[in-house]
Amino acid sequence: MNMIPLISADPVTLTTCPYCGVGCGVKVTQTAGQVHVEGDTGHPANYGKLCIKGSNLGDTLGLSTRLLQPQKNRKPGRQAISWDEATQTIADKFQQCIDQYGRDSIAFYVSGQLLTEDYYAVNKFVKGYLGTANIDTNSRLCMSSAVAAHKRSFGEDIVPGSYSDFEKTEMVVLVGSNTAWCHPVLYQRIIQAKSTRDNLFVVVIDPRFTSTCEFADLHLPVLPGQDVALFNGLLQYLSRNGYADAQYIEAHTSGLEESLAVMQDETDPAWVSEKTGIALPKLLQFFEAFARTEKVMTLFSQGVNQSSQGTNKANSIINCHLLTGKIGKPGASPFSMTGQPNAMGGREVGGLANMLAAHLELDNPQHQQLVQNFWHSPLIADKPGLKAVDLFRAVESGKIKAIWIMATNPVVSLPDAEQVKRALEKCEFVVVSDICTDTDTTAYADILLPALGWGEKDGTVTNSERRISRQRAFLPAPGEAKADWWAISRVARALGFSGFDFNHPADIFTEHAALSAAGNSHPDQRDSASAFRYFNLSGLTALNPQTYDNLAPVQWPVLASDELQNMSRPGTVHESDSSAEHIYRAGNFSHVQTRAKFIATAAIDPVNAISGAYPLVLNTGRIRDQWHTMTRTGLSANLSSHIIEPFCEIHPLDALKYGITEKGLVSVESAWGRCVVRANISQNMRRGHIFAPIHWTDQTASDARIGQVVNPEVDAISGEPEFKHTPVFVLPFFTKWQGVLYVRHGQESAFDEFLQRCSWWTKITTAKASRYELADRRLFTDAIQTVKALPGFKAEDYEWLHYDDTCSQLSHSLVLKNGLLVASLYIAPPDLLPNREWVATLFKRERLSAMHRKALLAGLPMSVQANDGPVVCSCFKVGKNKIIKTIREQNISDEKQVTACLKAGGNCGSCLPEIRGLIKACQHEAVA
Repeated sequence: MNMIPLISADPVTLTTCPYCGVGCGVKVTQTAGQVHVEGDTGHPANYGKLCIKGSNLGDTLGLSTRLLQPQKNRKPGRQAISWDEATQTIADKFQQCIDQYGRDSIAFYVSGQLLTEDYYAVNKFVKGYLGTANIDTNSRLCMSSAVAAHKRSFGEDIVPGSYSDFEKTEMVVLVGSNTAWCHPVLYQRIIQAKSTRDNLFVVVIDPRFTSTCEFADLHLPVLPGQDVALFNGLLQYLSRNGYADAQYIEAHTSGLEESLAVMQDETDPAWVSEKTGIALPKLLQFFEAFARTEKVMTLFSQGVNQSSQGTNKANSIINCHLLTGKIGKPGASPFSMTGQPNAMGGREVGGLANMLAAHLELDNPQHQQLVQNFWHSPLIADKPGLKAVDLFRAVESGKIKAIWIMATNPVVSLPDAEQVKRALEKCEFVVVSDICTDTDTTAYADILLPALGWGEKDGTVTNSERRISRQRAFLPAPGEAKADWWAISRVARALGFSGFDFNHPADIFTEHAALSAAGNSHPDQRDSASAFRYFNLSGLTALNPQTYDNLAPVQWPVLASDELQNMSRPGTVHESDSSAEHIYRAGNFSHVQTRAKFIATAAIDPVNAISGAYPLVLNTGRIRDQWHTMTRTGLSANLSSHIIEPFCEIHPLDALKYGITEKGLVSVESAWGRCVVRANISQNMRRGHIFAPIHWTDQTASDARIGQVVNPEVDAISGEPEFKHTPVFVLPFFTKWQGVLYVRHGQESAFDEFLQRCSWWTKITTAKASRYELADRRLFTDAIQTVKALPGFKAEDYEWLHYDDTCSQLSHSLVLKNGLLVASLYIAPPDLLPNREWVATLFKRERLSAMHRKALLAGLPMSVQANDGPVVCSCFKVGKNKIIKTIREQNISDEKQVTACLKAGGNCGSCLPEIRGLIKACQHEAVA
């Protein structure tokens, strides 16, 4: 808990978590200047549960990395300026670009981290006043394929089901989703339902054996990129064996014959087995289970969406639900799980380059006119803008002259990330709005604007089940930080535009709600010119600041006839009726003809297939305790203890083939770039495939941005990049020595020169110090000379202790000030480096004793300490070795027994799949 100033007079604030698309409710309690975060038991997304990231939100509220005032010029020439100067500069530059190059010379790249009110204001400004659709979002990277699939099948971007369906279903199919790590609260909900109902059958479809697979009844290790072949095969199996719901198909769908006609090969399960890499008995078990189970929920996420065939993958899943009528009913639905907290809210306001606000169509002249009239805007974008990857290519080519980036870090997160860096280096004018002073992207800002962060900003978000929730402020705005909608409105007014006189986020939300109702015809009165859509917030258009502030979570659609009194009491939940929970329950879809469409999906192999030069396939994704590029989660020592370094998982036989050793450094290289990570040899990988996480940046590692390796090929329909299939090769990254450095927080810059000369390093946050794992190709003696010549710690101000043994390639250095440990550096063979946790504890001491000094200099604790191993349970700091020892000694066979003995898994539950995996490993070991 942090000691911080507060603004809320109420000691309890109900808000929402700023991480994944589950959209968990959070209860923030303020006591004597401290903040305590826990789950909101009244929020229907999580009913009080929080994952480890949400539980540690309090650790991320400090100001150490915050941007606190507007700045101009790129590093190293940054200068603080006023908001007036910043906004006028932006307005002048935008007007200059419009006059000289045209409106399409300006672009925006925004984020699912924005609140709906921010998203609405910037979309209105760009499409309705600047008159360009060159605004895209990092949500393009995670859910745009699902959006395109929904629109093709349903006629509107709608997730038809609700979280409650996972508790009513009889079969859960998780496709391309490590749900246990990426959406842990929803996963815990599914596992809780499974524990109370023996008939709930869980299938995981994933190339890797992940933590999610630990509780599954069936794991199907599909080859990357072959999901369409799998679900086309399922569709043919269902059709051929009499499992189609003929009555539903006749009444509510169209296009089935055309869809079946393109799947000639997929009629043979043996062909599907060979194509997908799934053993035929397991494949038929899945087909038969899907066929015979009435209530099936298919949850799909990034493994489906992030693909050059992502849209077709999602449509092939939806096709199977339409064929069997397993949609719009309790416990039966395809379900797209979004990655970010407000990806759905961004879709509502048209945040993508090919959308208009309020689920209206950018290429429909009637819809264009409707929105322009509603906004009273001077013009309206009339053609799709550039999608993310193409947008930054246009920046590099000079087509885009000015870009405003908000709440995202594209130099890290986009594929072929070196291209993004080149683009921003060349761009004439770059504006970045962020909460952090230093990210890989802010380095290129000509104007840098301080934004509000979680706990400070005020507005709404919409989660993956279409539930709108309030994100409330309980902290004062630090420095001169402002809401993103405020900054946009200031620039709009500086350009002479009316329509941006917003004084409160409620003003924006009610305008957003009113636009959702504008021209929204009755569902029975649809025609080709109709603006009907199920997205409708007409029941929320009359909110005032007070009722807006007290708005309780509600699923859309929210119609004007709905009762609003339940939503005007703080802390109460407005449970929508079945019309919101199951939009398509009556079989009336959003297409003009009211029918859902089967979409013909051909099974096409991934582009840029592997070759002799690049014989392996790289798959990327998230890890349990970190989020995106770690600008928030990286501040928490708790969250940095589970997986501390960038890594790649590789199969043992591939490791042997390419000379890779466990925990050795490896270079991962593709046609687009390279990075250096630690090797984890794992049987959970298929041969020929490796996995690496996305989170590390140039701020947290020397050379671990996986985005610079990733294939920039995109889905032709959605524009979503191919993050799951990049041809690569790996080779050992040889170094002459390794080491570990601890530097007390606030003193890190003293070692900048040393780190810049190291071949490889990664930064880990601990409670009192930053820890750096090091490796270098220089001679040992050169490294020692560099350390001793550091200018940051002058001998007259600091006390230095050294121990060097050149013959053994070993060096220990300590820096102290007034008895306080400031830094420690150990260079030694890996097995002689000290216990990391022990060193970290000594930074917590106010003064070191003589015995502590001797022990630190020797690199050995004064007494033998048990090494608990890497942290598994971040909540209670329980390590892997301790859990394994307890499992063996107590002959444990169930994860609940581990919780009873060690508390591990007894709080957020995020570690339970790992604990279950350790139990299985110990059982297999005992049998062997």
